[in-house]
Amino acid sequence: MGSEVAADMMMEMKKPPPPPHAVFVPLPTQGHVTPMLKLAKLLHSKAGFHITFVNTEYNHRRLVRSRGPGAVAGLPDFRFATIPDGLPPSDADATQDVPSVCYSTMTTCLAPLRKLLTELNNNAGDGVPPVTCIVADNVMSFSVDAAAEIGVPCVLFWTASACGFMGYRNFRFLMKHDIAPLKDESQLTNGYLDTPVPEAPGMSQPMRLRDFPSFICTTDRHDIMLNFLLHHTEQAGRAAAVIVNTLDELEQPALDGMRDILPPTCPIYTIGPLNLLAEQLLLPDGGGPLADIRASLWREDTSCLEWLDGREARSVVYVNFGSITTMTHGELIEFAWGLANCGHDFLWIVRNDLLQGEDDDAAAGKKLPSEFLEATKGRCLLASWCEQEAVLRHPAVGVFLTHCGWNSAFVAISAGVPLLCWPFFAEQQTNCRYACVEWGVGMEVGDDVRREVVEERIREVMGGDAGREMRRKAEEWKEMGVRATLIPGGRSVANLERIINDVLLTGHKAA
Repeated sequence: MGSEVAADMMMEMKKPPPPPHAVFVPLPTQGHVTPMLKLAKLLHSKAGFHITFVNTEYNHRRLVRSRGPGAVAGLPDFRFATIPDGLPPSDADATQDVPSVCYSTMTTCLAPLRKLLTELNNNAGDGVPPVTCIVADNVMSFSVDAAAEIGVPCVLFWTASACGFMGYRNFRFLMKHDIAPLKDESQLTNGYLDTPVPEAPGMSQPMRLRDFPSFICTTDRHDIMLNFLLHHTEQAGRAAAVIVNTLDELEQPALDGMRDILPPTCPIYTIGPLNLLAEQLLLPDGGGPLADIRASLWREDTSCLEWLDGREARSVVYVNFGSITTMTHGELIEFAWGLANCGHDFLWIVRNDLLQGEDDDAAAGKKLPSEFLEATKGRCLLASWCEQEAVLRHPAVGVFLTHCGWNSAFVAISAGVPLLCWPFFAEQQTNCRYACVEWGVGMEVGDDVRREVVEERIREVMGGDAGREMRRKAEEWKEMGVRATLIPGGRSVANLERIINDVLLTGHKAA
């Protein structure tokens, strides 16, 4: 009997300890889910983390519709879970109203996250190790409270630019100096937005009011988005660390501003360009089963890459305004004829929900005039969605007409592709300003879209002196991104190892 007990004890001693278990909590929009999933795959592949990736129930259903049930099947050690977003049930295949989803997640999602964490820990031992850390979107910062309740570290991932973070943190600076909120709506159009804002901490100079994230351009001090971003950026210092998808060389002043604001207990780790880092650390293994874990909420059109294969190097204008931007029918027509008249081939992603106030599933595509389709036959491809990173890496792409969302802009910069900028909202205005003035890779289309301006800007970037200089600068930033992520000992590779060992594994070691 004693020998059997001893044998059992020896077996227990030989059992490997359970792996660390990271729970990922993204804001439920495409631009936030995408980088969060990349980071989750990196932790799983290179550090052996068990992953629970938390989607909202709404996005879970969208993933199933866009890619089938396999999209959320996961792996034994990379699982998907869901929590409600607090909004009325819907099966619309479109991005939810941004203020509504932001307010609802901020005010209702802590309780369901707590419940999920309890369930995960109660099931520990049934193929699910205990939760040892949380990696949350910075704008889901209530996760810090949930992590504290179960005694594990919480790292916040700021998925936008560092200059965008500082733009939001300067909202209080702007209000303190009575620059914002706006006194009345006339200030949106009478030139007031060109007011210079000197000495804004962590921002380049000179900044104009219009260069700050768009939510400050409101007359309502109680505006949902203004207060949402104020709240979450000011909560960042409570985390065990903050991760930023950027390059130090690209955003050093903004990163210095962040470090001045955040306490020493909350270090910053830069891991960008994240798309290159993921390529470096995941693709050598062929992607493996992780390759089938994707985040696209829209069905991707695979014909885009085949179409590009038949085009000459740097001959194509790629147009994509992201997952949230909407435009008027008039703006759609002006962009269309600007593209038609520019003389270059173009790939244009026209989301089904691109037009403001349209419910028709194919409204935007149907509203393009037949004359435009006839005039561009043979040199235009319209698609509803695509694999953007692969498109921007394609040698045929010469310029990217974009809304300047950070995922889009930074992937383009890391691919050496210059930008034509038409920012829509949030920190896209800030990214646009930095791309055009600080980084030398961008040119603005202007708020008031005119076909002749679109045509002129495309011609200049594709063949003019300004375009050649923009391409040269973009290639320089691309090389810096390669050094940070694709070369052994690169800063972003080292920072990923540091955040894992110094922060994310501390909860596992304590257990």
